[in-house]
Amino acid sequence: MIASIRCQYNAHFSPERYKAFLAQINTEFPDQLDFRVAETPVFVPKLLTDKMLTACDDIVRTITKPDFKSKTEAAIPAHQYVPGEGANSHTTFMAVDFAVCRNETTGELEPQLIELQGFPSLYGFQPYLSESFRSHFPIPDSVNHLFGVSTNNEYISELRKLIVGDCDPEEVILLEIYPEKQKTRIDFALTKHYIGIDAVCLTKIKKRGRELFYEKDGREIRIRRIYNRLIFDELEAIIDLNTEFKLTDDVDVYWVGHPNWFFRISKYTLPLINSAYVPKSHYLSDLTDVPGDLEHYVLKPLFSFAGSGVKINVSPADIDAIPAAERGNFLLQRKVRYEPVITAPDGQVKCEIRLLFIWPDNADKPQLITNLARLSRGEMIGVRFNKDFDWVGGTIAYFEQ
Repeated sequence: MIASIRCQYNAHFSPERYKAFLAQINTEFPDQLDFRVAETPVFVPKLLTDKMLTACDDIVRTITKPDFKSKTEAAIPAHQYVPGEGANSHTTFMAVDFAVCRNETTGELEPQLIELQGFPSLYGFQPYLSESFRSHFPIPDSVNHLFGVSTNNEYISELRKLIVGDCDPEEVILLEIYPEKQKTRIDFALTKHYIGIDAVCLTKIKKRGRELFYEKDGREIRIRRIYNRLIFDELEAIIDLNTEFKLTDDVDVYWVGHPNWFFRISKYTLPLINSAYVPKSHYLSDLTDVPGDLEHYVLKPLFSFAGSGVKINVSPADIDAIPAAERGNFLLQRKVRYEPVITAPDGQVKCEIRLLFIWPDNADKPQLITNLARLSRGEMIGVRFNKDFDWVGGTIAYFEQ
């Protein structure tokens, strides 16, 4: 999107350079990269950056209101409520996804909110990805992937303080289910590399009373803090899973990213936000009349994630098929049109930018710190919509300073 940098980047790009870039990642972290990394970063001009920051201010204003928690109690399914939220008066992480669009009136590029979540994303992988791009491709110092900190070392220091706190890193775990099989496992490996904590499977945790333990090098270690990367959706899809520790147990740990905030800050939050950069969204149960122009809306189940169950071509029959008692579990959101803005060697590619926030306990509000981006040629952003394409996949954005 910054034409001068894009031209320079594309002029120096070659398939051989890209292969060397991937080879370095796979050499340094063998068998860990299990998703497609795009051939290019995204270069974001200041005008678009400023609009994203304005949108984020509108979102932050909503989630920091005194009544936000009371308004989002219904966002947490009763059978998935996790005790111990009292120690977490706000989310620890926030990810805000923007589609890059073009304003039909002004012709300018603008962000439109797609999703937001009170849950960590690839906080470990992104600084490494930035260094990898810079080591293989020409990226000027006039752009940066960070906010609020100047270097990756400062970023990692902030991440370590947030996740490890005053504990020994051995007393802190990254919690997942079968972490060695997760497509994001390279992020777990880099989190260990940067801040020294292990990814531990839920099935490996032992519970005695309200205390949790895991085994490492033949030693049993008490767990004091949990950096939670476990999503209920994935957990409930596993049949006959027997564990000593259930996620909903009342235990004596500090949650770095309490699971309840995954639901509080989610699609459920969208109708509460008023912003020019947030498409109008409605709980289906609140609508007395279904819009006549349903082709301009998407239908999303509130309690399904990673794009599961989303209908992008909505018909009246789709609405009618949802029983009245279940309509409170669905969201009707104004559709946005991605503008293909990334110039690949063979055409234009669509882009989504995820801004990543941290929220330390002593801070008044969440703090933007880094980002990730995704490129797409398919109907939607996501792996299954972009099979057999190049210049698509996960990447990072560099912002004009």
